[in-house]
Amino acid sequence: EGRVIRRLVCLTERVEDLITEFDRRVTLGIELDDDATLLMLTYSTRDDRRYRSYKKLATWCPSVRKLVHSVVEDSELSCIYSKLNKGADGARADDTTRLKVTIASWLMQATPPPNPVIHGQSKMGRGFNNDATGRLICPVDYDWSDPVVQQGIRDYHPDYRVTAHSWPAFLYRDERYDPLNPTDGLFKGKLLLKTFKYIFTSPTSAELDDQEQTSPAMLSTQGPPKQRRTDGERRTRCDLRFALSSTGSWRIVDDEFNHQEFYDNIVDFLELAATSDAVKEVEDLLLWWNRKVFGRKHASVYRPQRTEQLSVARCSSRR
Repeated sequence: EGRVIRRLVCLTERVEDLITEFDRRVTLGIELDDDATLLMLTYSTRDDRRYRSYKKLATWCPSVRKLVHSVVEDSELSCIYSKLNKGADGARADDTTRLKVTIASWLMQATPPPNPVIHGQSKMGRGFNNDATGRLICPVDYDWSDPVVQQGIRDYHPDYRVTAHSWPAFLYRDERYDPLNPTDGLFKGKLLLKTFKYIFTSPTSAELDDQEQTSPAMLSTQGPPKQRRTDGERRTRCDLRFALSSTGSWRIVDDEFNHQEFYDNIVDFLELAATSDAVKEVEDLLLWWNRKVFGRKHASVYRPQRTEQLSVARCSSRR
C-alpha cells in the first residue's frame, strides 16, 4: 500500500505526521469530513495541508482507516509507519529512475536531436545546461529564446530567478504562455501527458496519441477516475520537472526551485478554485485529461449522465 502514497497522497510528508494531524483534530473536536466546509477555512497552513493529505491517505490506503480506530502498541505502530514510508519512497525512487532513461529517449527522438546529447543514465547535460531541457523547465515568465535570459538563468542572476512562483514551460500546450490568458493551455503539455500515461497506465500507452482502447481499469491504482486524475497529475508534474533537471538525486529544493511549493501550487489550483468560473475551468481540464488518457468511449465512467433530468426519468415521474 505504501507505494501509492508518493503517487496519489503527498509529495514528502511521513505517514505518522499525517495521522498525528488527524488525531490532533479529533482530540480538539475539529475533525471535518465535509470538503465544502474545509474550503471555507484558511487552507494555507501546513496543518491544513496535512489534514487534506490524511484524507487522501485514508482513501488510498485502506489499512490506515483500520489503524486509526484500533489499539496498537507503539512499537507495532512504528513498524507499520516504517513499512508504509519505505514503500512510498521506494516507489518514488523507481519512478524517477525509470523516467530518467525514458525522458532522455523521448527527447533524443526530436529532429534534429538535442546537442549536446542527453544520456539516459546521466543527469549531467540536462537542466539549463541543454537547450532542449532548458526550454522545457524555463519559467514561462521569461523568454528562453533570448540569449540574455539563458545566460542570466545559468549565472543565477537575481532578475532571472527560477522558483516555484513561475510555471515551467512544459506545463503548457506547445510550451506557449499568454500572460493575458495565463490558464490557456495550462497542464496540457504533450510531454506531461506522456509522462502521466507512462507512470499510471503503461509505457506502451505513453507512445499513443489517442487512447481509444484504454479503459479506466488499466490504471495501476483503484479509486474514482476523477480523483486519480487530480492526485496523479500533480505528482507527475514534479517527477517530470526533476527528470528534466540536472540534479543527480531527488531533493525537495533544487537550487532555488522548491518542489514542495511547486506541488502545493498545483494542489491549490486544482482543489481550491474560488469562483464558479474557476471550478468549471478545472472540471473542463479534468475532462480533457480523461479523454486524452481513456479516450472518448469511456465518458460515462468519469462523467456520469444526470439521468434524473433526461426523458426516461421525466416520463416515469408523470406516471
